[in-house]
Amino acid sequence: MNEKEEMILNFMKDEDYVPMKAKEMAMVLNISKDRYNELIEVLNKLEANLKIVKNRKNRYRINDEKILEGIYRRNSKGFGFVKIDGEEDEIYISKQNSNKAFNGDKVIIKIIDEGNKNKSQEGKVIKIVEHAKNTVVGTFEFNKNFGFVVPDDKSFGTDIFISKSNMGKARNGHKVLVEITKYPEGNKHAEGKVLEVLGRPNEAGVDMLSLIKEYGLPSVFPEEVVNEAKSKGDKIDKNKINGRVDLRDKEIFTIDGEDAKDLDDAISLRRLKNGNYYLGVHIADVSYYVEEGSELDKEALARGTSIYLVDRVIPMLPHKLSNGICSLNPHVDRFAISCFMEITPQGEVVDHDIVESVINSTERMTYNNVNKILAGDKKLQEEYSHVCDLFFLMKELAEILQKTREDRGAIDFDTNEAKVLVDEKGKPTDVVLRQRGESNSIIESFMLVANETVAKHFKWLDLPFIYRVHENPKVDKLRKFSTISRTLGYTIKGSLEDIRSKELSKIVEASKGADEHVIISTLLLRCMAKARYDEQCLGHFGLSDEYYTHFTSPIRRYPDLMVHRLIRTYLFKKKLDQETLFHFASIMQNVADQASSLERKAIDIEREVDDMKMAEYMEDHIGETFEGIVSSITNFGMFVELPNTIEGLIRMEDLVDDFYYFDDINLQLIGKRTGRRFKMSDKVKIKVSAASKREKTIDFQIVGMKSNKKKKKTVIINKRRDRKPKQKFKRKRR
Repeated sequence: MNEKEEMILNFMKDEDYVPMKAKEMAMVLNISKDRYNELIEVLNKLEANLKIVKNRKNRYRINDEKILEGIYRRNSKGFGFVKIDGEEDEIYISKQNSNKAFNGDKVIIKIIDEGNKNKSQEGKVIKIVEHAKNTVVGTFEFNKNFGFVVPDDKSFGTDIFISKSNMGKARNGHKVLVEITKYPEGNKHAEGKVLEVLGRPNEAGVDMLSLIKEYGLPSVFPEEVVNEAKSKGDKIDKNKINGRVDLRDKEIFTIDGEDAKDLDDAISLRRLKNGNYYLGVHIADVSYYVEEGSELDKEALARGTSIYLVDRVIPMLPHKLSNGICSLNPHVDRFAISCFMEITPQGEVVDHDIVESVINSTERMTYNNVNKILAGDKKLQEEYSHVCDLFFLMKELAEILQKTREDRGAIDFDTNEAKVLVDEKGKPTDVVLRQRGESNSIIESFMLVANETVAKHFKWLDLPFIYRVHENPKVDKLRKFSTISRTLGYTIKGSLEDIRSKELSKIVEASKGADEHVIISTLLLRCMAKARYDEQCLGHFGLSDEYYTHFTSPIRRYPDLMVHRLIRTYLFKKKLDQETLFHFASIMQNVADQASSLERKAIDIEREVDDMKMAEYMEDHIGETFEGIVSSITNFGMFVELPNTIEGLIRMEDLVDDFYYFDDINLQLIGKRTGRRFKMSDKVKIKVSAASKREKTIDFQIVGMKSNKKKKKTVIINKRRDRKPKQKFKRKRR
């Protein structure tokens, strides 16, 4: 809502206001004739958005009905919920009251039922403000003179009619990308035009391409972006080294995964004479190459983040930068921004410095090899003898930093992460746990302390900045977690209204080594608020840290790139004039909000791809048995998680040995006759009963569960009468 709209609304909300015609309002507000049309436009817009209404005499008044605006989330069964910004509870929308809104649409609703403690509010969509998407991916089906597309997204809710002239080269069964040309009205279907034929559903790569198109992800960089990236060259400009701290003779190295190509962080470490540690975290100087307002910058802002899928990466920056001139590859000169920190044996950062630097990475180390070195691998220790001692010094400091975080109450969400392995055609061959070793913890600790240090530095300067924030969890979510954790033997002490992360951290720590540890960690993670970006330094609950930002990954995250740009502007260029400060202050929250939104989108597609590939993997294992633990209890069944994190649903109707009811307080399923209970963390043996790559679902059944229900016998009273009577025909009279 703009200033003019707010002014008119505030005028009409005044207690002395009486309904007026437009001309009367213009007179009272002293609006001149040449600006009268502007008033009419504002009034029309407010009326269209149902903020105001006109009576029979064309006099305007505030709309008294409870009108709200939010995002509609449609269920595949037809009903949905509307999320109102700033509100925790969502508003239920029945299928009949959805007004043909699509999933993700921005809608205006009116409340038709206020609900109560046992029932959510119910609303009715009265206007679709903005459709979430204008393209859909689905399967094309031909029918003589026309066709239609069945969307992959079941929440879309309707097929799309395709006229013969809009079919393009689509053939029956093809996966296609469709542009919606007409949205459904009344009894009419949505209409569309085939933009692109993606291929047959069973062809290699079509499944991934379909999801990428469904989410509207870019497949290539625009030509102007590619050309700009090429212009940056392959080597640093030697003439630009002056003024930078030259670290090329220092022992600096990277530690990453074996398949990583965008190396954006490197480490140096030494012990000082006073017993303190001198840690250097060296981050690729991406802001030097990606200038504000450039084509590269516009594209990076639009993408927000790199997206990591099972068999590919959709990068934020072109490979020419991300894998080339910006990447801290070994044995080549690279520009960096270095954060040096002096850290005591107690884990306190007592001094720091942030500088422009030039480095030459000594080694490109992998997590796997460093883990082996720390475990005592003699061959690798000999091969990397020139840096071997540093790895043990790093381990020593990382353990100190870890303890410091634990002491202040940081929560260690020790959850299992899976990796889907695929062959050259994209078919999943295995699902394995990602191995986290000591080297992973080392790098994580060093990146965390660098992020904290940079955030603290700029909070003290009180300059426009972007922070990574994590707010306190909602009390109602904590109550649910408290109930579940209590059933598992873990009690939260203190008030939930003013909970400290340290109290929750104690529960996670206490459960380590127990069967329910993963469940506790996962459930606690689910009840946490989503971390996001903000221009205000609101602290990080999970880390129990007052100051936090993202500084260490500018190749793959736009907020980190923005942090680097601010460092360059404020610290290196010394630009602190009012115009500069006003500029960054005016754009910062928009950048933060957009980055947060794009991050959530990236997480959604990464999860959806994993779900699809896991379901595809389990299609080849139907009928096989596994052991897992109950990970979630619902009113329609329970989810069981296998050791490799694959999760399947045991439906209530498949619990055939008894009639089970859902205990929503203790989150248990209880047999009405036998009293048998299923609760979180229970070990169960299951059989894979069904799996669908298309639906991204996996169904399990309990092994050995025999039905106690008696089969109903059909009794035939009169066999002759059960037969279908013969058709009698009357002769026609001639």
